Amino acid sequence: MAHTPHELHEEFPDLADRMTALKTEDSHFARLYEEYHEVNRAVHRAETNVEPTDQFTEEKLRKDRAKLKDELYKLLTAEA
Repeated sequence: MAHTPHELHEEFPDLADRMTALKTEDSHFARLYEEYHEVNRAVHRAETNVEPTDQFTEEKLRKDRAKLKDELYKLLTAEA
């Protein structure tokens, strides 16, 4: 398993400007953005054993991260 953080600006480099704009213009996007980063950091800590957890918790965190990433992508690619 890769232990590389899944930062949004690395996942969607072509949408970096839109991300910056939406963080200030859309409170819903900003909340999801922060939640994604909290979950992403928790996954990374679990994967690197900084904060070990059981496999079920780690799997749930990964699923939560994927769901948030999908929601954020939909908002990022929606027509303005």
